[in-house]
Amino acid sequence: MCSLTRRDFLGTLGAGLFVPGLGGCLADKSGLSGTKTKPVRPNILMILVDDMGYADPSCYGGDLTIPTPNIDRLAREGIRFTQFYVNSPVCSPSRVALMTGQYPARWRIFTYLDRRELNRKRRMADFLDPSAPFLARQFKAAGYAVAHFGKWHMGGGRDVGDAPLPTEYGFDESSVAFEGLGDRLLIRGDGLSNQSARLGRGQITWVEKHQITQIRVDQTLDFIRRNKDKPFYVNVWLNDVHDPHFPAPEQLEKFRSYSANPYVQKFYAVLEEMDRQIGRLLDGLAEMGLEEKTLVILTSDNGPTDWASYYKEGWPPPGSVGDFKGRKWSLYEGGIRMPFLVRWKGTVPAGKINQSTVVCGADLFPSLCTLAGVGLPSGVQLDGEDMSAAFLGTEIERKEPIFWYYPNDPRPGKPENVSPVLAVREGPWKLLAGLKGQNRQLYNLADDPNERENLARQNPQTAQRLWEKLRTWADSIGLER
Repeated sequence: MCSLTRRDFLGTLGAGLFVPGLGGCLADKSGLSGTKTKPVRPNILMILVDDMGYADPSCYGGDLTIPTPNIDRLAREGIRFTQFYVNSPVCSPSRVALMTGQYPARWRIFTYLDRRELNRKRRMADFLDPSAPFLARQFKAAGYAVAHFGKWHMGGGRDVGDAPLPTEYGFDESSVAFEGLGDRLLIRGDGLSNQSARLGRGQITWVEKHQITQIRVDQTLDFIRRNKDKPFYVNVWLNDVHDPHFPAPEQLEKFRSYSANPYVQKFYAVLEEMDRQIGRLLDGLAEMGLEEKTLVILTSDNGPTDWASYYKEGWPPPGSVGDFKGRKWSLYEGGIRMPFLVRWKGTVPAGKINQSTVVCGADLFPSLCTLAGVGLPSGVQLDGEDMSAAFLGTEIERKEPIFWYYPNDPRPGKPENVSPVLAVREGPWKLLAGLKGQNRQLYNLADDPNERENLARQNPQTAQRLWEKLRTWADSIGLER
C-alpha cells in the first residue's frame, strides 16, 4: 500500500523527485488525517477539439456574446493554462505527438496524412508506425479500459486502406471518421467519406455532420457506464469546428444576427452545440459519481482555419486567436498555442490560472502515466517532459526547449501568417528560422507574446545560441538542410 500523503506526493512532484511505482498514490480523506492512505488511479478523459482557436472559448477571451459555459466550467473547476503548445500547427503530427510523447518528425509525419502519392512527395509515411510508443497501449497494459471516439488522422483513409486499426495501438474499442479505419461514422454526401467507405475494414454508419458530436458523447458515456468499475482512459476527439461547418437548420437559425458573415454564423452555431454536448458529457460523469475519480483534459490540435478562399471572398476566416499572430499551418503563436484545461475535482485546485508553466502536447504521455501510476515503455526516449506537478497545481519551469518543424504545406491563406519552417521555444525566447538558418526571427514572448518585434539583430548571441540548438535537433531527426 502507498504510504505517501497527498502533501508529500505533491511535494515530490513539485521538486521533480517523483519515484516510479508511486504514481497514482494520493491519500483519501482519511489519509489526510493521517490514519490511512489508498492508491488512486484516476480515470482519464481527453477531449481534443479540431481547429479550435486559442480565443474561441469564452474563458480564453472569446466573444462573450457566444459563451461556452461548459468549457468554461472546466476552467472554473480546474486549472486554465495559458502557455500550452501543440507540437504542430496541423492535425496529423499534432495528434501523433499527443499519443507518442515524441516529436512527430521522428515518425516521418510532418503535415496531414493524405493519399499515397502526396505522402511520398512530402517524404512522409502513410500512417503512424504501430511500433511507436503509444499512450493507450501503456494504459491498457496497466489494466485500464481504453477507447477512442472521434477523429483519428494518424493513418487510413483516401487510398490508404492498409493502415493499422486503432486496436493495434492498444484501444479496446474505437469509432473514427473518414481519416481512419475500423468502425467509423461517415458523412452523407462527403467525397472523402465515400472514399473511406470503399476501403471497408469496419462497420460504417452514415450520418449528418451536425449529428456527430452527440453520437461521440453517447458512445463515450456508454463505454464509461460499461467500464465504470475499473479505471478507464478515453479519447473524445471532436471535429465539429473544423470547416466546412454544417450546423442543424434550427441551430443555425439561433445565430441569424450574425448572418452578415455566413461563415461566422455557421461557426458560432457549431461551437455552441459542441459546448452543449461537452456539458452533457460532464453531466454524465457527475451522474455516475465519477467527477472526483476522473481527470478531464480539454485542448485543441492546432489553430483555426486559414484557407485563402475566405480572404478572396472578402471574409475573415472563422475562429479566433485573440491578439496572437498566425493561425492554422503557422508556427507563430496563433497556430500552436492552444487552450488547455485540466480538471480533477477534489485533487486539482479549482479556478487556478497557470500563466508561467510552458507545456506541450508531447508532455501528456509521461505526465498522465505519472498521475496514473502507469509505467513508461522500456527502451524508449520520450521527447515530452513529466509536467504532472503542474497538472496538480504547482507552477514549474520546464527543463528542455520545445522544437517544431512544419514545411509550410499547406500554407496559410494570409501571407503574414506564413512562418519559417523551424521554431524553438526556450524560457521566454522563441526563435523561428529556415532550414539553413535564414530569415531568423527572435521574440521575447514574456514582453511580446504577439510576436511584433523581431529582436534577432539586437540579440545576435541569443539568436545564434538558439539556432545552434534548433539545427542540432533538426539534424537529429534527419531534416535536410
